[in-house]
Amino acid sequence: MSQLRLLPFRLGAQASRLLAPHDVQMFGWRSRSSGPPATFPSSKRGGSSSYMEEMYFAWLENPQSVHKSWDSFFRKASEEGAWDPAQPRFPESRPAVSSRTETSKLVEDHLAVQSLIRAYQIRGHHVAQLDPLGILDADLDSFVPSDLITTIDKLAFYDLREADLDKEFQLPTTTFIGGSEHTLSLREIIRRLETTYCQHIGLEFMFINDVEQCQWIRQKFETPGVMQFSSEEKRTLLARLVRSMRFEDFLARKWSSEKRFGLEGCEVMIPALKTIIDKSSEMGIENVILGMPHRGRLNVLANVIRKDLEQIFCQFDPKLEAADEVMSILVHGDAAFAGQGVVYETFHLSDLPSYTTNGTVHVVVNNQIGFTTDPRMARSSPYPTDVARVVNAPIFHVNADDPEAVIYVCSVAAEWRNTFNKDVVVDLVCYRRRGHNEMDEPMFTQPLMYKQIHRQVPVLKKYADKLIAEGTVTLQEFEEEIAKYDRICEEAYGRSKDKKILHIKHWLDSPWPGFFNVDGEPKSMTCPATGIPEDILTHIGEVASSVPVEDFKIHTGLSRILRGRADMTKTRTVDWALAEYMAFGSLLKEGIHVRLSGQDVERGTFSHRHHVLHDQEVDRRTCVPMNHLWPDQAPYTVCNSSLSEYGVLGFELGYAMASPNALVLWEAQFGDFHNTAQCIIDQFISTGQAKWVRHNGIVLLLPHGMEGMGPEHSSARPERFLQMSNDDSDAYPVFTEDFEVSQLYDCNWIVVNCSTPANYFHVLRRQVLLPFRKPLIIFTPKSLLRHPEAKSSFDQMVSGTSFLRVIPEDGAAARAPERVRRLIFCTGKVYYDLVKERSSQGLEEQVAITRLEQISPFPFDLIKREAEKYPGAELVWCQEEHKNMGYYDYINPRFMTILSRARPIWYVGRDPAAAPATGNRNTHLVSLKKFLDTAFNLQAFEGKTF
Repeated sequence: MSQLRLLPFRLGAQASRLLAPHDVQMFGWRSRSSGPPATFPSSKRGGSSSYMEEMYFAWLENPQSVHKSWDSFFRKASEEGAWDPAQPRFPESRPAVSSRTETSKLVEDHLAVQSLIRAYQIRGHHVAQLDPLGILDADLDSFVPSDLITTIDKLAFYDLREADLDKEFQLPTTTFIGGSEHTLSLREIIRRLETTYCQHIGLEFMFINDVEQCQWIRQKFETPGVMQFSSEEKRTLLARLVRSMRFEDFLARKWSSEKRFGLEGCEVMIPALKTIIDKSSEMGIENVILGMPHRGRLNVLANVIRKDLEQIFCQFDPKLEAADEVMSILVHGDAAFAGQGVVYETFHLSDLPSYTTNGTVHVVVNNQIGFTTDPRMARSSPYPTDVARVVNAPIFHVNADDPEAVIYVCSVAAEWRNTFNKDVVVDLVCYRRRGHNEMDEPMFTQPLMYKQIHRQVPVLKKYADKLIAEGTVTLQEFEEEIAKYDRICEEAYGRSKDKKILHIKHWLDSPWPGFFNVDGEPKSMTCPATGIPEDILTHIGEVASSVPVEDFKIHTGLSRILRGRADMTKTRTVDWALAEYMAFGSLLKEGIHVRLSGQDVERGTFSHRHHVLHDQEVDRRTCVPMNHLWPDQAPYTVCNSSLSEYGVLGFELGYAMASPNALVLWEAQFGDFHNTAQCIIDQFISTGQAKWVRHNGIVLLLPHGMEGMGPEHSSARPERFLQMSNDDSDAYPVFTEDFEVSQLYDCNWIVVNCSTPANYFHVLRRQVLLPFRKPLIIFTPKSLLRHPEAKSSFDQMVSGTSFLRVIPEDGAAARAPERVRRLIFCTGKVYYDLVKERSSQGLEEQVAITRLEQISPFPFDLIKREAEKYPGAELVWCQEEHKNMGYYDYINPRFMTILSRARPIWYVGRDPAAAPATGNRNTHLVSLKKFLDTAFNLQAFEGKTF
């Protein structure tokens, strides 16, 4: 540290130009455990005095040679008589030693005061009175920073004495505590700093590396008198508190035995959210997207969203969990904010070009406990909000029992977001009056806290008493406001008794105007053919194989890939990458925005896609040929994501929810990467429509296949998706004209494993052409991307063609079905292994192979047709996955249902195992040969019972 203090002196003349007083303050940083800070200005060592003398003598020689702040300071000191301004300004005429000492002391005292101001700006929040219960320090540490003047004796830390308290000090440009005054007494400086930083608001912002943003926050909170409210504003705040608190009281009376996760102990959240919305609306925001945890959800619906109370009371069934000019507000719990990694993931999306929301206001309902877990056991960081520091988001802690402080903080937070388009955190330090839920007994685990909570005066009474005492409202007016809202609730409750049917449209917050009919239902139950004219296919193929930008040098290896695309286009064939290109390009022509997101999707994990071309000679110069297809096309967005699955998939799910006229795809780098996004899949994608009556057409591309590459990155875990599919395996369906589309409408998601590029092309287009939206899970290939047999003809993609749910046998076996002894059903890549093995054994006439392309919802009608076509054949299901994985457990009962249990469906594949695949290449090949031998051993199941 001594080297740090002496550094400015060693810099000499250069330091005099670069280090203004506010720059010197940077040395005032300290950590919580590092002891006294390196406060350079107040150092007792010789370095600081030498440095200040250097500044002074440089100023004497030439006032313009020092920073203007030093010039201003020395001029003022001269005017106050600290030294004789008539002294000759030459080195040989330096002042006497006593004068030098006096001047040095004056400068040191001023710099010490500046360091003191900075200490409060950095660490004042540690001693702020944030806990309404007065039990805990919000930062979990009772340590008081040694550079905050909490007692008179601490002045000595800065080489100041009690006698200095009434001295006037010039204020630096990095504080606004003076208002219009440029000097204040030390006593008043400390008082104003304590008022700003150590009362009911704790500010964390000095870690932000943008000076303008720090100054903005200082001005908002330090300027004297900023937190003044008019009588009308106070009355509005009181009325909002009345609504918040009386709503919870009403629910407690009517549904005393229900878990409703009420807001008691943080009733101020309602006026807080309304303030954020009001302020944002003033600044031009037209729409707000609000993400809620469980606590307070009904109160927010009633008093922020203003949903009809009778609709809420009609179906008292809480079910929400996790989380134009549009702004997002996210409400969090303190334990989740600190403990859930997705918070960190989403913060890191905040400034990425293709993922930014232009700033989110995060409101943390800081219960100071997580269910039953003490915060001292729940996090290592001082505050639950410390994760926000990684993206330079300011953090405003506020005591939730001070409504005016809360409202001011929320107003500043909204203004920050709309000024800088950056995230901001409001930490409402509160408590839970009733425990985790209304049926919970918190005294088991937090007896002292809940003894204090039982004694705690509710915030509404505290604030009402304050306003009555100051004459803003009368007791009668307050009681009338309560009676008025109680009457509103009772009347709504009475009306709710007459509500026998809950209309879906009442709960659709964004019903995609024009997409559904007035009742929220599809306008038809048909899907047009997904093929397109050949000239469009050809045009897209030509653009896909070109560089539509002049003087753009691409990699030589990419030149070969583009030539290959051009050759395929000429021969009217496509591989997987080109089929995808044509699906996307044709949708863009039809005005459908396409967005592809995920890790390394621009090039593709397997180097097959190359949707973004990079100039080999100009850094960061890129070209996206897909955006050069048509003059008036929709935009194509392809963006490499951060190395996050949970956060990014959640973002894409929300993106897909915004409009039905977009194809939004998330691709996992490998199929099993969705493991770390399982919460989004289970809680939102699979169940989203059932829970929230919201359609969503997101597409998951999950590379899947047993390639001998080991247990990781082999399986996309199809069994998980199929296990969560909601179609009934035991219900024999009624086959109607619209059976195919009706099945899709009734399912919770669609699961496919395409074996041809053409079918992949069609299923992508069908996703948008359907009259409703469902999530689509596609198990995409790896080795098939370049398999010579895995290509399709334009004939399978032109107008009049469609997605094939089942691709039946079309070879010799199909021409003489009565002679077929075995019918193998399969899906995906294993089909090509089976065809190769059948050919090598010469069994083309005896064994038929049918591909199941759409696995869920199960194509009962087509499977029935195929089985009946080969009445004398054994039925076999073949998969490359282990028996306890893959598709067998899903397809087996459905085969039994459609066959009326008259014929068995035998299993051929790998034996059950714990890991998805072997890590030994040779073992992989042996097991592959074993099940292929079984698949074509026509005596394999003789004498066996099913």
